[in-house]
Amino acid sequence: MESPGLRERKKLRTRREIRQAAYRLFAEHGYDATDVDTIAAAAEVSRSTFFRYFPTKEDVVLTDEYNDLAARELAARPADEPIVRAVQQSMTTSLAHLMAADRDELMFRMQLMAQVPAIRARAMEEQLQTQDLISDMIAQRTGRDDADLDVRCAAAAIIGISSAVIQYWVEGGAVDDLVALYDRQLGRLASGLEL
Repeated sequence: MESPGLRERKKLRTRREIRQAAYRLFAEHGYDATDVDTIAAAAEVSRSTFFRYFPTKEDVVLTDEYNDLAARELAARPADEPIVRAVQQSMTTSLAHLMAADRDELMFRMQLMAQVPAIRARAMEEQLQTQDLISDMIAQRTGRDDADLDVRCAAAAIIGISSAVIQYWVEGGAVDDLVALYDRQLGRLASGLEL
């Protein structure tokens, strides 16, 4: 895989700096009490730069590079691997990378999603977009149309499991191994969800 150029690395660094400043301020003052101007000042960027990277304050919490990583992992899976197993392996592999790099940040983000009504509402929209992304990935792997009901239902089942796993993890204080939780539940889906 080709590594990003200087310009892309700089953009990624700026994005991370804005996000880290925002999370620090959210932790200190609360989400609702922290405005965009305060975040921009703390990150040492202009208000317009903030909005180039994040269209809304909620996007600081909701957007990440995880979907891109998961998509690359899925594309690298063997073509003859059953689709749910391929998704299981790609999601757990990419999540393991994310957890190794940003476990505390991920936990903080998930807590904000659970506690802040504005973020929770937008998270539902993001979930539907992720479901469409998963439908696209499944369609590409299977040669089926992404509007096919079977493809959509498979993507919805994966999203449903993801939501339940994250909620369980956050409610449990993030003490369980999140990757193992995903692996187990997606494995159950691949096996037919027998209880």
